[in-house]
Amino acid sequence: MKQSLQLKLGQQLTMTPQLQQAIKLLQLSTLDLQQEIQQALDSNPLLELAEDDYDAEAEASAQATENSQSTGEAGAEHTAPERDTSASTEEWQTDSLPDELPVDTQWDDLLPSSSAPASQGDDAFDGDFDARNNARDSLQDQLLWQLNLTRLSDTDRIIAMAIIDATDANGRLQSTVEDIHEALTPELDIDLDEVVAVLHCLQQFEPAGVCTRDLQECLLVQLQQLPATTPCVEQAQLMISRHMAQLGSGDYKQIMRRMRLTEEQLKAVLDLIRTLDPNPGQSVGEDTTEYVVPDVFVSKRKGRWVVELNPDIAPKLRINDSYASLIRRADSSADNTFLKDSLQEARWFLKSLHSRNETLMKVASKIVEHQRNFLEFGEEAMKPLVLHDIAEAIEMHESTISRATTRKYMHTPRGIFELKYFFSSHVGTTEGGEASSTAIKALIRKLVAAENPRKPLSDSKIAGVLEEQGLQVARRTVAKYREMLMIPPSNERKRLV
Repeated sequence: MKQSLQLKLGQQLTMTPQLQQAIKLLQLSTLDLQQEIQQALDSNPLLELAEDDYDAEAEASAQATENSQSTGEAGAEHTAPERDTSASTEEWQTDSLPDELPVDTQWDDLLPSSSAPASQGDDAFDGDFDARNNARDSLQDQLLWQLNLTRLSDTDRIIAMAIIDATDANGRLQSTVEDIHEALTPELDIDLDEVVAVLHCLQQFEPAGVCTRDLQECLLVQLQQLPATTPCVEQAQLMISRHMAQLGSGDYKQIMRRMRLTEEQLKAVLDLIRTLDPNPGQSVGEDTTEYVVPDVFVSKRKGRWVVELNPDIAPKLRINDSYASLIRRADSSADNTFLKDSLQEARWFLKSLHSRNETLMKVASKIVEHQRNFLEFGEEAMKPLVLHDIAEAIEMHESTISRATTRKYMHTPRGIFELKYFFSSHVGTTEGGEASSTAIKALIRKLVAAENPRKPLSDSKIAGVLEEQGLQVARRTVAKYREMLMIPPSNERKRLV
């Protein structure tokens, strides 16, 4: 192998630790940023909270002056408890514990009455509030808890546990009764009728409609648990048991003809069926509450929209002057080196925080400036906006804008929105302009809400109405936006009245 010396010219991006830290802080959400700040406070002694200056000595002297000017009677009221406390303290200090204590001795017998523990109230709980108040039981846990309160034989209890294990989070049975019976047959000498009987017992548990095999059985079980005096309950049971296919397809005329119902009676039956829950298990879940803290506040003052950073998203930090004054230039000891490194890290951290707030403020201000019509008139006035537009306006890279808008929220008079919400693609208009996809979705939602339920608008008709308003939207685009809005197709939206 021949060795040679070559000279090459190239470009390479080198990220300094300061830049890496700034990028990391920029992409953090509000809650993650607070944790990062707390971690920096715990690890760096030169960082401290910049709390308001508080003159404790002045207040103490003022309090002493106020006490000295109080009446003698009031002074007696305050000094009497102090003498009692000091006397009990002296008494406890002079007493000594014996070297040997009886086995049945209680600490309450040795401690004075003044040192008895205070009663534990609601304020004494020092744990997590969410852990105490947030229910995390799953549907299976709820069913097992109800099973423990039910009197069943050991064999029936085993069958019930197998049925509960085969129930999904929606409350639907994922295995057939025959499969459950076949799985339990090697261990238990049972018949298929016993499994069905236990299944019917579990179907009486809460929430109503659990452990059912299909949607039809789920709705029937819920109707059976309603009071017998409920209006139209018998017609609803008959409709679901015999005309489920016509009910799913919306063929109400055939249902009216077969059940001999008038239009008003059919409406009453359908209203009762709509009160039922097709997925009863979803009412019991393990979803935890996620809190959203807005990073930016937007308000209108004197006819102008004002953008402000949330002062509570991050505590104010500063460098501890006492520790910083201990640093000596010519000293190379380990302690002095540690203080120097900590001081440099604290300065970088404060600079990164300032850069994060400055970038967030620039991005939010440009978004408000561009989407002023949305703040004034709502979603239908939303303008098309992409990351490149904001990046070009504030002279930053698109990746920086993406980090600054991810998991950052803006509090406006119309609600709290993620900064990503204000970015949307555009659709052409008949006049050669552009319209935001968010505005088009709002128009579709408005058209569907105002349509005639007897003759709902199809996707083609919605596209035609939008074209009359100057928006060139294809039928497939309307269908895509409608699905994103969770709006069913026209045949499923059809109603009699």
